[in-house]
Amino acid sequence: MDKRNSGPLAGVRIIEIASAAPGPFCAMMLADMGADVIRVDRAELVEASPIDYRKNILNRNRRSISLDLKQPAAIDTVLELCSQADGLIEGFRPGVMERLGLGPEQCLEANEALVYGRVTGWGQEGPLSQTAGHDINYIALTGALHATGPAERPVPPLNLIGDFAGGGMLLAYGILCAIFEASRSGKGQVVDAAMIDGAAMTMALTYSMFNAGLWNDQREANLVDGGAPFYRTYATSDGKFVCVGAIEPKFFLNFTRVLGLSDDPLFQPPHKVGNWPEMIARLDAIFATRTRDEWEIAFDGADACFTPIYTLAEAPDVPQNIHRTVFSRSDDVIQPSPAPRFSRTPGTINYGPREVGADTRSVLAEWGMEEKKIDALIEDGVAVQA
Repeated sequence: MDKRNSGPLAGVRIIEIASAAPGPFCAMMLADMGADVIRVDRAELVEASPIDYRKNILNRNRRSISLDLKQPAAIDTVLELCSQADGLIEGFRPGVMERLGLGPEQCLEANEALVYGRVTGWGQEGPLSQTAGHDINYIALTGALHATGPAERPVPPLNLIGDFAGGGMLLAYGILCAIFEASRSGKGQVVDAAMIDGAAMTMALTYSMFNAGLWNDQREANLVDGGAPFYRTYATSDGKFVCVGAIEPKFFLNFTRVLGLSDDPLFQPPHKVGNWPEMIARLDAIFATRTRDEWEIAFDGADACFTPIYTLAEAPDVPQNIHRTVFSRSDDVIQPSPAPRFSRTPGTINYGPREVGADTRSVLAEWGMEEKKIDALIEDGVAVQA
């Protein structure tokens, strides 16, 4: 199976050494936009995954070859692929790729124009570089975790900030920057994306407010952390939730008008921090009197930055999401659509995740390897064709 589209990255060739969350997310983003991303898989990783490979959205749009990277012939095969690629993605702890014989030095020797993209949590060097960690650990180091959640304790914002925004998306951006530069200089380079770097970058506005004395280093005490009554979630009578983000005066006025509070002195002015706890208590009581859907009707057309909060199951059926095709169905799996949108060369979902090694033979042949050599690799257990 090889369905490549005419997205903005059509013609770009990327080798992905299979790894955990940020690496596949980066590869998915590039593949969604038309890059030919070849995923170098290891069967033991997929067998250990709790997610059925057919439903693992992060692996869509890429062909899979299976190689035993403990064997020298497999390393030679990857280097042969690198000689024809524009970029490589790896997400192991520092030093692992070097020990395999696939470090930047070896890969750039095979192709001096190669962009070698690597993503780690702590970075390639430093006192924590060899320490185990996950998203929650990386964002803890940057202030992002401390700033998130209720006053009582920090709550991880899923693994969005470290793994995906600060890891995979940052690496995709870095790889494309380096490929653009290589198109001019003819020389590749290493892109070192650390999730602590990316998490810190997502906090740029927060640190701006902190530096200006506009951010209290406590949770639920600030403009956009749930401390403000006009930027917060509220429970409704049916056990569901709504949210409001009426920061600007005109939107706050529209918000209070719907609730019959526009003339209430407690809510004027809205930015008087001392009144926030009492305002929140009043709003908690008011929103608890109706269901989520009833409040949606009440705020319809009010232009008050008010939104019902939908669950994962509900979100794909929201009218705005349907209109914009925010979610797509591919291979009977609901998933986020490729983004951003392009007017002339749109990204697409061409096919879902492939079985490990499903494309070993076809990819190696397409990239110029002789059939006899492919047969030998498979017979020797260096490569696996599913």
